[in-house]
Amino acid sequence: MKLRTIGKSLMWVSGAAAAGYAAYVTTAWIRYGRPAAARTEDGDPLLDRFMPVYDVVERHHIGVDAPAEVTYAAACEADLMQSPIVRAIFKGRELILRSKPDTAPHPRGMLAVTTSMGWRILAEIPGREVVVGAVTQPWEANVVFRPLPPHEFAAFNEPDFVKIVWTLRADPIGADRSVFRTETRAVATSVSARAKFRRYWSFLSPGIIIIRWMGLGPVKAEAERRAQVRAAAVAS
Repeated sequence: MKLRTIGKSLMWVSGAAAAGYAAYVTTAWIRYGRPAAARTEDGDPLLDRFMPVYDVVERHHIGVDAPAEVTYAAACEADLMQSPIVRAIFKGRELILRSKPDTAPHPRGMLAVTTSMGWRILAEIPGREVVVGAVTQPWEANVVFRPLPPHEFAAFNEPDFVKIVWTLRADPIGADRSVFRTETRAVATSVSARAKFRRYWSFLSPGIIIIRWMGLGPVKAEAERRAQVRAAAVAS
């Protein structure tokens, strides 16, 4: 009897998850090409230099009890691959797209590992913000990130590609508090790329969003730990 009850519960949960995912895919498909406008506090002139118009956008933020420069350093050095969920998301992409595992050695830290994969730093405000970008075809099984010089990125329009930019940013709120923000923008360079990327984004963006969202907590925790260590050192 208990096994039957457990089986029914699992079926109900699986059905609810499938329905929720289907609803998300439908919503993402409809909203593609109509990104939400940034609130005043989310506005980013540095990012606008490289991609003022985009097809999709994801913005996330969290308050941190640490100075902005401490929060920024913690964000750049965060190691998301320590999370089993993040590793599972990457593994899921491998299985869905039948891609080969990435066995190349990479340095630790969010900024270092992404630049080692082909992303390029387009602009930086030391201790406050970094803008990273690449040109790619994300629907390919073994995706390749093509770096471009900052002065070429905004004007790049070679067909059948997607341009992607993202940021790590720490806004100060007084001397000992800050807001960590991360924003990802993407735009297709042609009609064919738009059709491919729309399908890709609608079906696989939940993983991207989860990774961005899951990065907030560890950055906050590490920044606040560093701030406490620094305050204790000053006090002693």
